[in-house]
Amino acid sequence: MSTNRHTHDAIITAYKDAPARTVDANGVTYAYRELGPKGGIPVVFFVHLAATLDNWDPRIIDPIAAEHHVIAFDNRGVGASTGRVPDSVEAMADDAYTFITALGFDKIDIFSFSLGGFVAQALVVKHPELVRKLVLTGTGPKGGKNIDKVAGTTYWDMLRAAATRSDPKEFLFFNRNATGKPAARAFVNRLKERTADRDAPITVKAFQTQLKAIKTWGRSAPDDLSKLTQPTLIANGDNDRMVPSVLSEDLHRRINGSELIIYPDSGHGGIFQFHQKFAPVAVEFLAR
Repeated sequence: MSTNRHTHDAIITAYKDAPARTVDANGVTYAYRELGPKGGIPVVFFVHLAATLDNWDPRIIDPIAAEHHVIAFDNRGVGASTGRVPDSVEAMADDAYTFITALGFDKIDIFSFSLGGFVAQALVVKHPELVRKLVLTGTGPKGGKNIDKVAGTTYWDMLRAAATRSDPKEFLFFNRNATGKPAARAFVNRLKERTADRDAPITVKAFQTQLKAIKTWGRSAPDDLSKLTQPTLIANGDNDRMVPSVLSEDLHRRINGSELIIYPDSGHGGIFQFHQKFAPVAVEFLAR
């Protein structure tokens, strides 16, 4: 356990102020940030493709951290965490399990987005006893139709973004229309709110390995998600070009008793575009 934990600290509920911490497990140093009141079941955030600790929208994390112990982390080989990114989603889930148990938790809630949602599913399938509640956003099931096309979409939008000197997420996460463009800019600006102690960017090699893992996940036989008993909240925009929106409906059908929210006129980043609506829903779901 890292020595830089102080129990007498005032409770931090703004992600931009969350201290950067590390924990060592299985020869890997995992970088993470924690905030919110300690005690109770923590909410662990599983981040998206190419993302580091700096990619979480504070308008989503902060409302949850007002009432819950929140932990965001860089999985192996990502950002400031050491080691190499594995080339399968299942191995990423094993690393996440290593990280969570290294912090001493035996029960967590999960908030996941995109690739993070794949990893979350693989984790809950293997360790159902670890997870109390599951939030799956902008994601889809193993073997989901067209998940293996993520790489092509991503590279195309990176080119489009480079041509306009924009952040690729403006193209990948949002519609290029009158509502999507300002929402995209607002989101990208919110990610800059933290000014001190920023994370290391993901390496090209790590990013390419993640894409390879996503392709394999998309082409694999589906997991039996009917066994899941965890309360599950599923959300997306109605026009997700990265992980097609129909896959959120597919997940909803596969997971008994799950709740589904599809936001209109929005893309992969629908929850970020509609954060004012979505954050209270997530808070209420976790509090139940």
